[in-house]
Amino acid sequence: MHAAAVIAIQPIEKRMPTPRKHAASCSTCNVRELCLPGGLDAEDLRRIENVVYARRRLKRGEALYQSGAEFTALYAIRSGSFKASLFDGEGREQVSGFFMAGELLGLEALGSGTYNAAAVALEDSEVCVLPYALIEVMAQEVPGLQRRLHAVLSREIVRDQGVMMLLGTMRSEQRLATFLLNLSARSVRRGYSSSDFHLRMTREEMGSYLGLKLETVSRLFSQFHDAGLIAVDHRHVRILDVPGLQRTLNERTRVSN
Repeated sequence: MHAAAVIAIQPIEKRMPTPRKHAASCSTCNVRELCLPGGLDAEDLRRIENVVYARRRLKRGEALYQSGAEFTALYAIRSGSFKASLFDGEGREQVSGFFMAGELLGLEALGSGTYNAAAVALEDSEVCVLPYALIEVMAQEVPGLQRRLHAVLSREIVRDQGVMMLLGTMRSEQRLATFLLNLSARSVRRGYSSSDFHLRMTREEMGSYLGLKLETVSRLFSQFHDAGLIAVDHRHVRILDVPGLQRTLNERTRVSN
């Protein structure tokens, strides 16, 4: 019998795994509105907390899961940040996304049953483990959870479409401007500054994601700095001219990458 079916016939109180040391609580989490429980009422939120199995802490550079591993759970980022990476037959890395607190990792595995990218911590991070078998059961009992899951999936589809546009139609300056403005918007959603943040990814990782060479990324940062659009101190970035970055997106002159 399918695992989800076995779980479904047991009372909620009995089907939960034994709590681990770092038991999680959605009701006290400061990023819950960005995460899977976002928008649920107090009663549904109380029931949804049963989905969270445990927390897992990872050091910078540690993999949460590898590409091709069996899909068993979604992971909600409680703190820190991650990159998702694909690798070709020769071991070359292609960064396919960056993820921050409140976002979910592993959604791409829902259809295939395996994770198609490796998720690696960009800094010391913590995630909540959400076993998918329990999500399936709870989604039947709490319709709001199913709607929320669909909303999160929709958000990821829109993000993927944005990346396709980024890589397919934008020149190099527009790619970096879009990336910085996106980081700014995501920072605001988490209650932080829209203009002052620390880049957790390297220039090389950023270039891999944006489809640009390392030297091009470095040149563009210097170009934006000299133009007064941003101030850069190693990985610390301050956006000085948001309208200027937005104007960069509207310029249509093509240049070579």
